[in-house]
Amino acid sequence: MAVEPQRYDVFQAIADPTRRKLLKLLASEELSISTISSHFTMSRTAVTKHLHVLESAGLVIARKRGREKLYCLEAEPLQKLQTWLTFYGQFWDNKLSTLKNVVESDLSEE
Repeated sequence: MAVEPQRYDVFQAIADPTRRKLLKLLASEELSISTISSHFTMSRTAVTKHLHVLESAGLVIARKRGREKLYCLEAEPLQKLQTWLTFYGQFWDNKLSTLKNVVESDLSEE
């Protein structure tokens, strides 16, 4: 019986600072694993594992060009994250508005 590889979602993928740095690096251009690895102090194998998580979450696309593999950002899944943040952002806006009103009323009472 074959074991299915673990699938990651966008939230799991971006939870790690190294993977966020990888996404930023790949945002501007398609890069080979050698080029990507040169930006990190970790081993090439460790970078490849991080890229695998990003690829599993649909945030990175890998393609073969000759003997090398090239990686590029696939930003569309980040829309799920943006939608989530926008929804919860309204709560922060409400809390900040309430805090502003409390501070302003305290200042006017002085």
